[in-house]
Amino acid sequence: MAEPLTASRLVAALREEGCTVREVGDWRTHNRNHVGAWGPVNGVMMHHTVTGPKTDVVGLIYRGDSALPGPLAAGCITKDGTVHLVGNGRANHAGGGDPDVLRAVVNESYGDRPPRTNEHQGSSGAVDGNARFYGFECENLGDGKDPWPPAQYVAMVRAAAGICRAHGWGPKSAIGHLEWSDWKSDPRGFDMQDFRRDLADCLALPAGQWEGEDPVPQYVNLGLAEPYTLEPGTWNSIEFTKEWTDEPGHHATDGSVWARGPARFTGSVSLRIDGLPTGAVVQARMSEYEGSDHLKDHSIHEIAGTTGDTFATVPLTRRLASGRGMRIRLLNQADRPVTISSAVLTVLLWKDG
Repeated sequence: MAEPLTASRLVAALREEGCTVREVGDWRTHNRNHVGAWGPVNGVMMHHTVTGPKTDVVGLIYRGDSALPGPLAAGCITKDGTVHLVGNGRANHAGGGDPDVLRAVVNESYGDRPPRTNEHQGSSGAVDGNARFYGFECENLGDGKDPWPPAQYVAMVRAAAGICRAHGWGPKSAIGHLEWSDWKSDPRGFDMQDFRRDLADCLALPAGQWEGEDPVPQYVNLGLAEPYTLEPGTWNSIEFTKEWTDEPGHHATDGSVWARGPARFTGSVSLRIDGLPTGAVVQARMSEYEGSDHLKDHSIHEIAGTTGDTFATVPLTRRLASGRGMRIRLLNQADRPVTISSAVLTVLLWKDG
């Protein structure tokens, strides 16, 4: 718990961390302090803007709209990595949230994610987050497919680090909006657990020295030599039987593991499914293994059948711990077998240590 940074100290903290900062209009006095408290502050909250390339995203976050007046954050981080400061003080970004989450952030006492308990079910909007969190709105469609350019992601980590370092906070003082309010989904397209790991790496170095990922990734491009049948009712790993490129050497021919930790990766797998009835669903997910032991599943993507053949692109973005391998598994929920006629995996992978 701390007093908010002054405008000058906030600018200095961000620039010391290596951020490119642009000061927008009268941001130093632009806030919502007249409608509620600002401070004591407890953390940093990350958002996505749900905007496309033709939007004046900085102007939107500065002004807001008729339903929600601005500022909508302290800063807007655009695709090029610039941190546009649009507000200093209370902003309309966090809304109501969970008291359990606030307690865990204040104490930095949680594991991978801030917990919610049955004690506070139904009261997830009980705490005024606009008073307690600095907010950064980050330019992205928020559909899980719009990429996060390295320059932007590095700026997001550095911006959070600048505030955390200035207050003496650790990485668990940074959360996503979806972790604060259970009806929110942002930021989407990366995992806040991975973000906090990167933030921890940044805070472990002197300000301004963290550079993010190795700028030269390795390329993985795999596919199917022949179509195969996916029976109903059981999760099955895709066996990638065709290698076009496997620079890291993490995939064995006729194998389902295509990435091995420690590593970070981003990319997609494009699927063509024949015979999936209209409206029926095939689910896809990333799953972590250690050898043949199934350790962990990640979020599910649902692919609904369409007239004719069904096509889908599933985003793949993750940080993978040492000793673990990543697979893609599919579950056919239709009442009949379907054919996976094509699966093309394209991934950029960075070795993580």
